[in-house]
Amino acid sequence: MKNQLQLRLLRRKIWASFGRFVAIVLIIMLGVLLFVGIKSSGPDLYHNATNFLKAQKARDIQIISSTGLTDQDLKLAKKVTGAQVEGSEFVYGTTTKNSDTIQVFSYRRSAQLNQLKLTKGRLPKQTSELVLDDLARKQGYQLGQTIKIANRQLRRQTYQIVGFAISPQFVNKATRGTSNVGDGTIDYFAYTNQANFKASVYSQISIRFAKLQSLNSYGTAYQDKSEQKVKQLKQAFKGRAKQRDQELKATALKSINQQQALLNTAKKQLAAAKQQVSAASQGQMTTTPKITAQETKLKQAQAKIDAAKAKVAELTPTTFYYNERSDLPGFTDYGNLAERIAAIANVFPLIFFLIAILITFTTITRMVEEERTQIGTLKALGYTRWEIAQNYLLYALLAAVLGIIIGVIVGTNTLPQIVVSMMQTQYSYPPSPVGYDWPTIAIAIALSLFATLGAVVYVLTRQLHEKPAALMLPKAPKAGKRILLERFTPLWRRLSFNRKVSYRNLFRFKSRMWMGILGIAGGTGLILTGFGIRDSIDYSGQTQFKQIIQYQATISRKSDQQSAEQATKILTDDGQYRRHLPVDLQMVKLTKGKQTVDEVSQYVTDQPVKLRQYIKLSQALPKDGAILSQKAAQLLDVKKGDTVQVQDANHHRYKVKVSGITENYAGHFIYLQQAYYQHLRPEQYAATTWLTKLKPQTKSQEKKLARRLLGTKEVVNVAYMSTQIDAVDQQTASLRPIVLIFIVLSGLLSFVVLYNLTNINVSERIRELSTIKVLGFFDNEVTMYIVRENIVLTLFGIIVGLGFGNLLTLFILHQAETSVMVFPLIISATGYLTAIVMTILFTVIVMVVTHFHLKHVDMIEALKANE
Repeated sequence: MKNQLQLRLLRRKIWASFGRFVAIVLIIMLGVLLFVGIKSSGPDLYHNATNFLKAQKARDIQIISSTGLTDQDLKLAKKVTGAQVEGSEFVYGTTTKNSDTIQVFSYRRSAQLNQLKLTKGRLPKQTSELVLDDLARKQGYQLGQTIKIANRQLRRQTYQIVGFAISPQFVNKATRGTSNVGDGTIDYFAYTNQANFKASVYSQISIRFAKLQSLNSYGTAYQDKSEQKVKQLKQAFKGRAKQRDQELKATALKSINQQQALLNTAKKQLAAAKQQVSAASQGQMTTTPKITAQETKLKQAQAKIDAAKAKVAELTPTTFYYNERSDLPGFTDYGNLAERIAAIANVFPLIFFLIAILITFTTITRMVEEERTQIGTLKALGYTRWEIAQNYLLYALLAAVLGIIIGVIVGTNTLPQIVVSMMQTQYSYPPSPVGYDWPTIAIAIALSLFATLGAVVYVLTRQLHEKPAALMLPKAPKAGKRILLERFTPLWRRLSFNRKVSYRNLFRFKSRMWMGILGIAGGTGLILTGFGIRDSIDYSGQTQFKQIIQYQATISRKSDQQSAEQATKILTDDGQYRRHLPVDLQMVKLTKGKQTVDEVSQYVTDQPVKLRQYIKLSQALPKDGAILSQKAAQLLDVKKGDTVQVQDANHHRYKVKVSGITENYAGHFIYLQQAYYQHLRPEQYAATTWLTKLKPQTKSQEKKLARRLLGTKEVVNVAYMSTQIDAVDQQTASLRPIVLIFIVLSGLLSFVVLYNLTNINVSERIRELSTIKVLGFFDNEVTMYIVRENIVLTLFGIIVGLGFGNLLTLFILHQAETSVMVFPLIISATGYLTAIVMTILFTVIVMVVTHFHLKHVDMIEALKANE
């Protein structure tokens, strides 16, 4: 009987305040949904990448040599424990029709590493077939189409497209890397039969380690182990560069020596002929157009051999390059974006969830306190504490379970998928099956149960210790006293009676007031934070590449001593060209104490005034020091006047005084004057890079200009800032759906909080409201009796929320920063306006709903005596 009564009471409790029950479920559901969904997004992004790279057997390390690679190099690589090694060829070519630059790789059926994933068609079987980059399919290339690729290192130029694919060597759909042909950038990759390659050496060696495949490719554990393998490979290849140089020289000299031997034989024969002619013509006046001519030919042949020997002596020394996965085009960008999402997910959803918990805890606490009379009655009838508590625990548990289940399922199956789908527009990693992040789910369950069951236990522990007689009486009202506002007599006198009542009620119940302010402030702050994340990240990229960097392209040359007449003429004849500034640009490493910053772009110029027309600096370039970018200064803990050690690519070290720190948001930079630099590094200045200002160009105009410049052989690379701007825009665009999710869910939470707090306020004061209705208050006056308090709470909540939003945004941006990125706190007027308007709009909606609810209050039922 007791159990049946408890179940009936539970049903009545739910139906009697169904709105409150739904509000609790919704608040728990929203908190769990965002917490689990967004927290799962980061791991899912890493999981998708690792699964794809593992499935396609992507290489962990790539070895490239300046003089090609041989079977001997394969044997050396295999000496490293656990190494799976394969060699392959590639060349760069251009299509004769569209002038697209294509990196053509060799395809072997037996190949195990860097396997293609077909998106359409099949793999090549004949030497006349090739598989093309899936990106090309989206640009109009079709199956069965004939494509011509110009490159003398290929045995054939014409191929038929039999398939399209994605490759683990190219993960970013926007960039395929750089080349030394065409316009300097790779448009697509392709794979064709290995028999089509003329090369007798490998272009690359791919190495994979089975023990690394279970690790997250973007995690520090994988990166550390990968670096250890690189060290082992370098040890295995120790001395190989000199050996390779000797092999090449020996091979080259073998042919030359054979020619020299033949030439030496010819010289001996000519010398013998001269003696015979001399003996035969002794005492005669006649001489031989033949011996003289032959001597001239032999001298010319010797000169050619000597020139060939000189070329062999000047052969480019062998250099081995060891590339890890992080060097793949777009690989690091994906990791940075995933890390940024994970960093945001570590803060925003947690704050969101904590606000949801706070409101839930308060709601259930007040619900139990409202039913103190029923608790006293049950206690008087002989029900045990557990039997009484059971009813409320079931209520809280039911709300929590419903909220948790819906939140986990919806959160896991929607938000990560939205994030992954968004990333698929930029990256080649296909989605993996949905996985439940159980550690995160466990945290969400624990917090949800704390907010619901914890609240019940907290209140019942206090109330069940009271006597039934005390519980059956209504709780004594709080003693009335003057509020602070009443002390301002001139202002207080001018307020109407209704306003005085509202303000007294508001400040009399301070816990209710602060709960309302905090709830509204939380929703407003979270909405503002969503806009702040979007605006700040967008600002950093736009400012870096449109305001700080004020040139549009960099043009790189082999040597500043080399003639640049053709390149200069092409630039000056181009209608989009404005001007350029030659600088010495190289990558260096900075060190101060135990802190090190790699990949720092060092600019050295002999025209410091003009440099500021190309790069925005905080001050004029000093004569006896350098200007350092702010993130590098922060990482090194460097201040103005400190000294840092610079190490260049040739491992030369020198100390530089930091005379200034300049604003910068992406990458690391250091700027010096030529005179100061040459004081530190005599005879090392080489202005091989041109910072170039151009008028706005289309992509086709950029490609055309780059192609013409590279065609002169005076230029080795052309890089446009528009490429980096596009990459930043894409990353910003990738974050917008996440930010939109934050804003929508924050708005929904704010609305539910407002509705729930108002609902609690009405239910707690239903006798009071019924009394004033009986006394003749009109419906609008009764509504304003409650709503006037909501308006004040909303105004205060908005003010607190805007401050909270700024602090939260600043904290999240700090967490989202990487070693090369800085995000300033920027929130647009649109963000502030939207947060304010949405909160006010929710207040108005709640006011309307409350008005219709109060119109239908049963005054007689509400005013019945508790006795």
